[in-house]
Amino acid sequence: MRPFDAPPAPWAPGHRGVDLAARLGDPVRAPAPGTVVFAGPVAGRPVLVIAHAVVSTTYEPVIATVPIGVRVDTGQIVGTVAAGAGGAAHCRHGPCLHWGVRYGRTYLDPLGLLQLRRLRLLPPVIAR
Repeated sequence: MRPFDAPPAPWAPGHRGVDLAARLGDPVRAPAPGTVVFAGPVAGRPVLVIAHAVVSTTYEPVIATVPIGVRVDTGQIVGTVAAGAGGAAHCRHGPCLHWGVRYGRTYLDPLGLLQLRRLRLLPPVIAR
């Protein structure tokens, strides 16, 4: 896995997402409800973008299985991992899924969205 590496400026080099291990043909699922706003090639790679309430999530290389404008639910299959960004051109060790998250024009670390909330146990209530 290649981690997120925020660029120092919008035009500077960096890694605007994370690369996750994947196999060609693996299903890609929506992480949250949203609307597909883009599905097509970018620089020769198939890309999928889903707009959620306050963020957009991007996936490549993904062949979309849902058309632009369709509302998707959490866990719904939205595409499959394809050739394009996998292999030597992007991931050094074979196919992968590049997952990005944007808030407006700012890229965020996608793994930060997966943080689990801490459980807080309350003292037991004793009935009287």
